Amino acid sequence: MRINMFLFLLLIALGGNAQPRSYTVGNAHSHNDYEQDRPFWAAYEAGFGSVEADVFLVNGNLPVAHNAGDIRPGNDLKSRYLEPLKACIQKNKGSVYADRHKRLNLLIDCKTEGRATLAAIIDVLKQYPEITGNKRIRVVITGNRPHKDSLFMYPAFIWFDGELTNKYTGRNLARVALFSANFRNYAQWNGAGTPDAASEAALQQQIRYAHKLGKPIRFWGAPDTENAWKTFQRLGVDYINTDKIAELSQYLEANRF
Repeated sequence: MRINMFLFLLLIALGGNAQPRSYTVGNAHSHNDYEQDRPFWAAYEAGFGSVEADVFLVNGNLPVAHNAGDIRPGNDLKSRYLEPLKACIQKNKGSVYADRHKRLNLLIDCKTEGRATLAAIIDVLKQYPEITGNKRIRVVITGNRPHKDSLFMYPAFIWFDGELTNKYTGRNLARVALFSANFRNYAQWNGAGTPDAASEAALQQQIRYAHKLGKPIRFWGAPDTENAWKTFQRLGVDYINTDKIAELSQYLEANRF
């Protein structure tokens, strides 16, 4: 009886820290997606599960760009992401993708002061009930975010990108969609060969921590090569960060498990 109970508890512990049961293109994250030749559409048509847009608050508008100097008229959150997403939902009769089980995270990285930028994002999103009321879409705020103890105060259609160094209370953790972390804070591996033991152990520790809290994890600033993608699969990284949409899509289609 004691042995059976030990095995039962061990299976629970292992299950809580397990990597995704399978990898598909839904585990891909389009980093700085607005810099792609076809923002939103390239990642969407590949079936990505997550896309990222950096936004600034400028005179009440929300342009998308990596730096303030890159801001261009008409290149904004509504035209590049919200309108296309609305069109997809309408085409698919309420689903994000034709496959109604597929999900999509829209990460919005606030580059300007957090409170005002988020307020403007919320105001714009209220114009899109197809998005805010859709259980297959998560609008996730990253970058300049509210204090970790105030996440629960925001509308239910707003989620947040968690920070591994924060300790969240239950009601605030419930609003965290995933954890994102700077790869270089834990490893100096360049993507060639295999990570050194110390780097791999540090990465595994963060992955286990996120999974223990019931959240997926991604690393930004990570090597973006096929060998690195294979390593991240092995380690159980939930969202693989990339600037190479076509290449990662092809890799994941050929390497599902």
